[in-house]
Amino acid sequence: MDIDGNQRQRDADETDTSDATHPYTRLSPDVVIDAVESTGRLSDARVLALNSFENRVYQVGIDQHEPVIAKFYRPARWSAAQIDEEHRFTRYLHEHEIAAVPPLVLDPDSEYPTLAEHEGFLFALYPRQGGRAPELDNLDHLHELGRFIGRMHAAGSDFPFVHRQHLATTAARDNVEFLLVAGFVPLDLEASYRAVTTAVIDEIERAPPDSPGYAQISLHGDCHSGNVLWRDEHPHFVDFDDAISGPAIQDLWMLLSGDTPTRQRQLVEIVEGYETFRTFDLRELRLIEPLRAMRILHFNAWIARRWNDPAFPLAFPWFNTPRYWSDYILELKELLSELRQPPLEMPKI
Repeated sequence: MDIDGNQRQRDADETDTSDATHPYTRLSPDVVIDAVESTGRLSDARVLALNSFENRVYQVGIDQHEPVIAKFYRPARWSAAQIDEEHRFTRYLHEHEIAAVPPLVLDPDSEYPTLAEHEGFLFALYPRQGGRAPELDNLDHLHELGRFIGRMHAAGSDFPFVHRQHLATTAARDNVEFLLVAGFVPLDLEASYRAVTTAVIDEIERAPPDSPGYAQISLHGDCHSGNVLWRDEHPHFVDFDDAISGPAIQDLWMLLSGDTPTRQRQLVEIVEGYETFRTFDLRELRLIEPLRAMRILHFNAWIARRWNDPAFPLAFPWFNTPRYWSDYILELKELLSELRQPPLEMPKI
């Protein structure tokens, strides 16, 4: 994602360790229950923390009713208008019978009817959605995923984002510079890190995903298997927190894995399913490796920007160690080699 001046200020706020108390330390079970009950629901006091780093997500029991999923947004990350646009997008998809899970309406008369605030936290409630992860080695599952993403993109083409961010190539350079300026890269590795990341970014900029030559549409943005629930033989898409404008391939490439022949077989199924509802621009295949490289560069900067969140040092204890950065530089060199390989192609049939 692109980082504007406001984002840079949020970066500074998030990584400022002068105040050891992170906002999420205030999000106690009592605060979670009070927030849910402020929407007119009576909790049975059962609170289960769910796996989430960027936001905080809980299953909260409701007296004589099904539990709800309460999502508390990371302070200062998104504006209320950006979150509302994400919510309206998921509801738009749901109304078009696309299996996205929209938030519950909390106040129909509010400017943001699916968003509420409590103790300084913006939050939303979702219905509990069961399901299992899709089988990405199952070609039938991939075909069905392609169909549903094609439907999502066909609808997304008619729902242009106004407030959400655009996928931007400049984010790669911003992420690299952030890590250097913030001092996360060991001094004796800075030169090697800068050299290899400069070469990687040069390759990304040879095939920029935000080029006007590619249609920029409204996307899920983070369409990996963890954000897809398989239920009733169909995928259900959850967690649109990274919804963004960009090329269609951004929602497809994370479904591919394995060696080149395997990925080509997977690609055939996905694209055939996708084109049931929307034509896929095969030129976008050359964006797969640049997008993967951007995601890899983003990952470390994401952890670094969240380092004063107590959950991150606990979850990633290896991150701030010389051994990790030495190994990461080797990974970047392998990534550079892959960026210089011919792009993935649809096999000739």
